Amino acid sequence: MLKKEGKYRYFEAGEGTPIIILHGLMGGLSNFDGVADFFPKHGYKVVIPELPLYTNNILKTNVKAFSKFVKDFITFKDFDKVILLGNSLGGHIALYHTKMYPEKMAGLIITGSSGLYESAMGESYPKRGDYEYIKKKAEDVFYDPKVATKEIVDDVYATVNDRIKLLKTLTIAKSAIRHNMAKDLPKMTTPTCIIWGRNDKVTPPDVAEEFNRLLPNSDLYWIDKCGHAAMMEHPDEFNRLMLEWLKKSNL
Repeated sequence: MLKKEGKYRYFEAGEGTPIIILHGLMGGLSNFDGVADFFPKHGYKVVIPELPLYTNNILKTNVKAFSKFVKDFITFKDFDKVILLGNSLGGHIALYHTKMYPEKMAGLIITGSSGLYESAMGESYPKRGDYEYIKKKAEDVFYDPKVATKEIVDDVYATVNDRIKLLKTLTIAKSAIRHNMAKDLPKMTTPTCIIWGRNDKVTPPDVAEEFNRLLPNSDLYWIDKCGHAAMMEHPDEFNRLMLEWLKKSNL
């Protein structure tokens, strides 16, 4: 159930401190069903905007423009300070937003985020017409390949076989490589929670350790037997760790 207001389409539930969730490149809003069900029961407002990954002009199809979109959405919703939660590309957008607009940030949560290690984003889908190849790529995102349902694989297959979407996917991937955050992270003091799958093949565990090392005010949590999308593969454990960190950080 998405609300539509002005140029924004978004999901919203609960009352309290806003947790704004930023989905990844191939990830839908439903990837965060577990978070969206859990946190409104614990005194938080969960808001998931649809990012304009495939609807922006090609010149505004980049990490910087998406983080400005998030800032404009926060202003539109009249939120004072927010907690941003991002997975994969969504984590990268959240990081860039934190760099550009720290006054809007109460806290930051990243999981399987790009921003440091970009081979994950540089995949050019050379065999995009090959369903089995795309299926294997989708399964590699998870520790348990069964999490990559036919519906998920069909969505990715449709995206990479849509010429405009493929072009924009590659444009975003190049933008992610360009916007490497390594030099910025040591100056970013927003409280940050890093939740990572121990078996992430897309952004491997040493990426999480590097984020933890470079971000001065960060805590790192691991989930075992878990790939690139912890909030999908282990939603209960993800929610438990995130709530523990929010309480510890008085957010």
